[in-house]
Amino acid sequence: MSMNKKLLSLAALLAAMHAHAQDSTKKQLDEVVVTATKYERKAFETGKVITVLDKTILDRSHGKDLAQLLTEQAGIVVNGATSNPGKDKSIFFRGAASNNTVILINGIPLSDPTGLGAAFDLRLIPIDQIERIEILKGAQSTLYGSNAVAGVINIITRKGTPGKPAELYGSYAMGSYNTIKADAGLGGGNDKLRYNVGFSHLETRGISDALDTAAVKTFDKDGFMQKSVNVNIDGEVINNLRVKPFFRYTAIIGNLDGGSFIDKKNIGYESKLISAGTQVNYKFNKGQVTAQYQYDDLDRIADGAVFKGRTQLAEAFAQYDLFKHVQVLLGSDVRVQQLLDTNILKKNPLVTMASPYLAVFLKDLNGLYLEAGGRFNHNSVFGNNFTYSFNPSYLINKDVKVFANIASAYRAPSLTELYGLYGPNPDLKPEKSYTWELGAQASLINNILETRVVYFNRRGKDVINWFGAGYVNVEEQKDQGLEVEPTINITKDLNIKLYYSYVDGKVTTPKNGKDTTYHNLVRRPKHSFGATIGYQVTKNLFVSTNVYTYGKRYDLGFGPPPDFLTVQIPLASYTMWNAYAEYKLLKNRIRIFADLKNITNAKYQEVLGYSTMGTNITAGLAVRL
Repeated sequence: MSMNKKLLSLAALLAAMHAHAQDSTKKQLDEVVVTATKYERKAFETGKVITVLDKTILDRSHGKDLAQLLTEQAGIVVNGATSNPGKDKSIFFRGAASNNTVILINGIPLSDPTGLGAAFDLRLIPIDQIERIEILKGAQSTLYGSNAVAGVINIITRKGTPGKPAELYGSYAMGSYNTIKADAGLGGGNDKLRYNVGFSHLETRGISDALDTAAVKTFDKDGFMQKSVNVNIDGEVINNLRVKPFFRYTAIIGNLDGGSFIDKKNIGYESKLISAGTQVNYKFNKGQVTAQYQYDDLDRIADGAVFKGRTQLAEAFAQYDLFKHVQVLLGSDVRVQQLLDTNILKKNPLVTMASPYLAVFLKDLNGLYLEAGGRFNHNSVFGNNFTYSFNPSYLINKDVKVFANIASAYRAPSLTELYGLYGPNPDLKPEKSYTWELGAQASLINNILETRVVYFNRRGKDVINWFGAGYVNVEEQKDQGLEVEPTINITKDLNIKLYYSYVDGKVTTPKNGKDTTYHNLVRRPKHSFGATIGYQVTKNLFVSTNVYTYGKRYDLGFGPPPDFLTVQIPLASYTMWNAYAEYKLLKNRIRIFADLKNITNAKYQEVLGYSTMGTNITAGLAVRL
């Protein structure tokens, strides 16, 4: 074949790929999201940075838990995700501590008054009952209140499929470490009523929590079990008025070791969470109103110590179209948290937070979009606080969005930090932070290449940290980072998703009358990289592979006697390589799947002195009838 013919053939192939991708690929900018503004809005209409993990991704995550799925996303490190399944999971979102991220379920915040810093325990959220996840990055306290310093993760649970009165579904899988996963449910509905009732169960023998460095391994395995029930109902009571009651119950139980490199038998823990409430939504000609209430009851036992907490949230907000290009969002929430422990500094301490907020949206003023808002916070312990946000964006030819975000955020001291068992300080002040970010998102070459680049800079004051023998407010925290997320849609059946994240941070703490500045992002890599290739080989066969690399990090340990001073200990970089495959049968009613993780059997530590999982596999089938 002559060179000219080869070039013509190559051009024809590229043109075919181009047309194929153009006809079948949906732009990320056209994705409908709710978390950015509390109501449905296309991604190009907001200047906020948001990532969507849709139903397809969740359906292909039966071999993972929630922590493992989240840690594969740009800007998020879930420490403990690949350690023993029952080990605690810490979300480091853009380098911030885990209590700087708000977890929502169906738009309602979750919090744990019994936990350190009120960070919510990811082990209490089963992945099998999740339909969609929206990850909203940056300071979001204006809409979501305390703790929304680094971002918000909205977990949207399964709902019944309209047009199917009753649909049975379930899955069963077995895996390494004597792991069994199962879920089952019933859902369905029509235009007036949707419902879902689901149950999930996970149990595993696990691995030793502590790392056994001896030549002859003697540490026992520390097992884990999770079980949950999820009930959602969404009914139209009268025209345009929908009521959505819900009930969730999750229990986890497992074993712990004695600490870093230390085995110990018969140390148990368990947690139980009950959440119940309702959402009400009414739509009218120029807007809609939503009211919601949730009650959370959380009990924990760890090595014989009992922790009990209760949380209530009541919120109402409304969206209204003032003019063709102007919308307003007005709302207010009240949150009550209480500890019911007996062996703490203050008996049954309680804190109440009341927060009205307002946001104004300008839509499509010749390509310009703008959100500006503010929130007044009154806390019964520390008093008043105000946060704000300003988010302009500009859309160029419907394919390129440039944006800037300027926002403040805060985190109120948790009840455990104020009155708990370990180093409480009732004089703590709330953390305050200021974040700005610049970025661009684009869909190019008719959606074959989609990419987003964001730089962020965050400054925190009065950051709460452990110093000496208890909690104190340190002087200042400075963080900055860069996120690059290209996606290449080669054809409708083959795509490559990449990301690179950089984050760095330092803290300035008064010490002996002098300022001491040091890097303090413990267990968080400065550099991380990820790549996922997905290929729909045939109509029924899908395969994918995922690689992510975490750069060098450090953890904290103790120096030699007699001083035992805190020292920084390096943790080596590591690379994880995973693969997934599924095959559909009987018109997609049955899916056979296999999820292989840590293919190269990489040896590493997420936390100093604790074990991580070697090569492991989960395989099973999912059914929908």
